[in-house]
Amino acid sequence: MDFKEIRHIARFLIIIGIQVLILNQIRFSGFITPYLYPLFILLLPFNTKGYTLLLTAFFTGLVVDMFSDSLGMHASATVLMAFLRPWVIGSITIKTEFEPDVEPRLNVMGAGWVFIYTLIMIFIHHLSLFLLEIFRFSGFGETLLRTILSTAFSVLIIMIAHLLLGSQKRTRAL
Repeated sequence: MDFKEIRHIARFLIIIGIQVLILNQIRFSGFITPYLYPLFILLLPFNTKGYTLLLTAFFTGLVVDMFSDSLGMHASATVLMAFLRPWVIGSITIKTEFEPDVEPRLNVMGAGWVFIYTLIMIFIHHLSLFLLEIFRFSGFGETLLRTILSTAFSVLIIMIAHLLLGSQKRTRAL
């Protein structure tokens, strides 16, 4: 196992730990539910293969489902987010080729790009999660309000996490 894999495993354990032990216990006025765990999928390198991305998203969501007793809703929402990730990146990025193993981080893509990327991806995740949760369109206005408020709060937490993660060190082989 190399350093990159160990770093990803440690990141996964820390993010899931914060989500399960702290954030799952928080619910503001029934409308705002903070989710940090999609950050793990957002931070995967640009060159992550499609099947790896989808399997990782499924596993990540499934772990959160196990601790949240939510019957696969997090896994479904996370897989949808991962499925749309290449399209979202392609839609908001001019550059089509990235150095191997480069992650979508502040120092690589800039704060504006990371904010837009995070906002779109988290909105997709939250909308699908909350629609699966109620499983009807009759309360769509309330679900949309919950999605917007939870997205805003989650994006704030994720942007703070980006700042705390610091910069990605680049190493080049000579």
